[in-house]
Amino acid sequence: MSDLKTRFDTAAAEAMNLSEAPGNEVKLRMYGLFKQAGAGDVTGSRPGLTNIVGRAKYDAWAAVKGVSTEDAMQQYIDLVESLKSL
Repeated sequence: MSDLKTRFDTAAAEAMNLSEAPGNEVKLRMYGLFKQAGAGDVTGSRPGLTNIVGRAKYDAWAAVKGVSTEDAMQQYIDLVESLKSL
């Protein structure tokens, strides 16, 4: 797990320095996977209609509910790697 955690942390740092910014859908996918890897399943209530950004983030995190920490980390790493090759 420590090797996976190291690769996850490296991918998180690399995500901040991508040569091209990903679109909103990809950013939300990254956010959901990052939160799932770090905090587990989504908690709290879904933000209201007036909080569009908070609602989108909540939905992205909820979309990966049930994914294990290790799988979320690996999916995040794979996503960042695919973005680096663009």
